[in-house]
Amino acid sequence: MTFMTSPTSHADSSPHAARQTHRLAFIGGGNMASAIIGGLIKQGLSASYIAVVEPFAEARIRLIAQYGVQVQEHADASLQSATLVIWAVKPQTFRDAAALTATFTAQALHLSVAAGIRSDSIAQWLGTERVVRAMPNTPALVGRGISGLFARDAVTAQDKALVQSVIATTGEHLWLDTEAQLDAVTALSGSGPAYVFYFLEAMVQAGVGMGLSPENARQLAISTFSGTAELARQSIEPLELLRERVTSKGGTTYAAICSMERDSIKPHFVQAMHAACERAAELGDEFGAA
Repeated sequence: MTFMTSPTSHADSSPHAARQTHRLAFIGGGNMASAIIGGLIKQGLSASYIAVVEPFAEARIRLIAQYGVQVQEHADASLQSATLVIWAVKPQTFRDAAALTATFTAQALHLSVAAGIRSDSIAQWLGTERVVRAMPNTPALVGRGISGLFARDAVTAQDKALVQSVIATTGEHLWLDTEAQLDAVTALSGSGPAYVFYFLEAMVQAGVGMGLSPENARQLAISTFSGTAELARQSIEPLELLRERVTSKGGTTYAAICSMERDSIKPHFVQAMHAACERAAELGDEFGAA
C-alpha cells in the first residue's frame, strides 16, 4: 500500500485519500520521529517509502529492528527523491543538520517538529519557503497526540494536505493563524504531558500516604485523569461548571479545592505555563538564524 494525499482538499487528512505516492525523509530518529513513523506504517505506508538520517548507531539499530525503514548515518543524494522532509532534531542541532542536508532537499516540502526554531530561520537554512512548523506532544506515541501547525505563505493547499495526512497518524491537529501562537501551543500542549504526569505523581503519592498500595493509587489516578478528560471532551459545558458539579459545598472535594485556592495553585500553574511560553520564544532567539 502506498502513502497518498488528496491534491485538492485541506479537510481530508486520511493517508488513504490519495492518488500520489510520496517518499518521506526524517532528519532525526528519536521519540517523535518514531511516533510518526509508527503511525504511518500502521496506516499502511510501506517502510520502503521512509528514510531516516540518524547519527547515533543505537537509534539506527532500533529503527531498523522496529520499523524496517531505511536508515543512514549522514544525509546524501538519496534524499533528493523525498517529497517531504520531517525535521525531528533538537533545537540546538537544527542549524548544523540543515547545513549538511539542504543541498539534497531543495525540491521537498519541509515539516519541522523542533521546538522554538522559527520558520524564518528554517527557510533561510534550507533555501526554501515551503516550510511548515508543528508542535506535537508525546501522546503521539500512542496515537492520542495533538499538534499545532503553522504554514508559511508559499505552502500550497496540496502541501497542507500532505502534512495533515502525516500528522493525522499521531492524533489530532489544528492550524494556527500566526507563528507566534506556536509558543503558546508549546507551553500548553507540547509541555502539557509533563504537567499531567506531575499531577499524577502527586495523586499517587497522596494515595499511598493515605494507605493505598502504589499499584492501586496509580490505577485510580490514571483512570481518573483519562476519564475526566473524556468527560470534558464530550461535554459542551464550561470546565468551571463541570468542576462545580463535583464540588458540593462543605464536602470532601470542596475541602480539597479550598486548600488549593488558599495555596494559589491555579495562578502559580498559570505562571509556570507562561514561563514555558517565554522559554519557547527564547529558543528561537538562542538557536535561530542571526
